[in-house]
Amino acid sequence: MRWTARPISDPGAVSQLTAEVTKDPLLAALLVQRGITTFEDAKAFFRPDLNQLHHPYRMKDMERAVERIEKARIQQEHVMIFGDYDVDGTTSVALMGEFLEGKFPIEAYIPNRYKEGYGLSFDGINLAAELGITLIIALDCGIKAFDQIAHARSLGIDIIVCDHHLPAATLPKAHSILDPKRSDCPYPYKELSGCGVGFKLCQALCEHWGLPEDVHLHPLLDLCAVSIAADIVHVTGENRLLAHYGLQRIRNGQARAGFISLLEASAKAPESLTLRDISFSIAPRINAAGRMESGLRAVELLRSTDRAEQDELAERINAFNQDRRETQA
Repeated sequence: MRWTARPISDPGAVSQLTAEVTKDPLLAALLVQRGITTFEDAKAFFRPDLNQLHHPYRMKDMERAVERIEKARIQQEHVMIFGDYDVDGTTSVALMGEFLEGKFPIEAYIPNRYKEGYGLSFDGINLAAELGITLIIALDCGIKAFDQIAHARSLGIDIIVCDHHLPAATLPKAHSILDPKRSDCPYPYKELSGCGVGFKLCQALCEHWGLPEDVHLHPLLDLCAVSIAADIVHVTGENRLLAHYGLQRIRNGQARAGFISLLEASAKAPESLTLRDISFSIAPRINAAGRMESGLRAVELLRSTDRAEQDELAERINAFNQDRRETQA
């Protein structure tokens, strides 16, 4: 392979970084190519800190979403947490379910890949109506679910969309739509995963309820790291922060036990895990649950606190992955 060097776009910034940060012109040039042009930029890059996360209320509709969830908590409404069947969707459902546990009755829902297809489904909405659910939090989907959201509204169900996909020219009539790619959304970072958008909602709720982030938010970072690796979003900005601290928790033995069981089943050592390992070894196993049976099995594994159940689910998911590989061979 032949490498072609990009021309240096800002020689002055390269010289400044060489003098102040790296003492190495080549490293300084690489930093400048990544938009890192000042000492403070370099400090943030080399020393990531969760305090660098943007304030969640900068995202359009965040206040409306928080107010609606607070109403559900006060009135003890039955809430559905709906996510897609892929890794980003299942980690999103696990994240939101864990964070909201105990706040109100929750029903987790992952659509059947073959019967319902991708995204917010009529079957899921109809089940919600049958169960008396009045609020659906749709994660990693919903931004183009015009008909489904209209159907939910006709049944008296509000929907909060937490998505990261590019919207159409118009938006569905959901109660609130959290998507940094909305043209009217001023949120500074546009490349969050679906799980990352869910994390920002949890961050806002932490602030609203006065909850300590180290107790209620930081334990969710391993899920964010898995979603970032699996969904192949840009590992820049907030994604890089979330991935860094999520991997740190996994490597330090602080990951959720269900994830550790899955690592053991796939013969991966947590202390040396990389995003590449997640993308090529772990993500396919989680995806296989949605392909071969139900993405809910992955959610159950990621949320389980029982070791025997974790091992059983990890073994089943590993078997799903083997079946998937044989089917595709």
